[in-house]
Amino acid sequence: MVRFELDEMSNPRRIGLLGGSFNPAHEGHLHISLEALKRLKLDAVWWLVSPQNPLKKSSDLADYALRFESAAALAHHPRIQVLNVEAKQQLRYSIDTIRFLQAHHRHTQFVWLMGADNLAGFHRWRKWREIAARLPVAVLDRAPYGLKALHGHFATAAKAARLPSCAARMLATGGCGWTYLTIPRHPLSATFLRKTLGTKAFLRHSKTASTS
Repeated sequence: MVRFELDEMSNPRRIGLLGGSFNPAHEGHLHISLEALKRLKLDAVWWLVSPQNPLKKSSDLADYALRFESAAALAHHPRIQVLNVEAKQQLRYSIDTIRFLQAHHRHTQFVWLMGADNLAGFHRWRKWREIAARLPVAVLDRAPYGLKALHGHFATAAKAARLPSCAARMLATGGCGWTYLTIPRHPLSATFLRKTLGTKAFLRHSKTASTS
């Protein structure tokens, strides 16, 4: 389900936020979203398609419209919504997006979702300490980053705030903290798809691609 306008968003109580370039969106994104829905007992997952990742070169990213379309075409689950809020509100950093969403959805408990690859470099994000203080973080396992991520700067600094995976559902009930979820690993990556399929990687799930 796709949400183009902020005013159109539904407002369930427990929402997972999955930010990223979606360059392109692929089944791995869908896989971790479904795992998060189940393991964290979420009402929905919102995909936040970033216009430009500050830690990536703009030349490495496909056009925003193409990336958004690939996400919208793949997100066919009734509890997964694709948002263009960052592009519409000109939000560059994740912390700005979090502040904005929390200000407009005061009765919603958000959980930040990320793969293990992002956890390894989380301390490079703008105001990463504030992100962790504003909302809980659920990290989903992704090969081969697990070991490096769990020995990284954030995981070490926030060791006392880590919840065991068996208590993961508590993240979405209030407060902060973080957990690492060991889940079945999905083999796909955006880099692999771009290298093997080129621009076709962005159209695999679109109606245009299915009828051509």
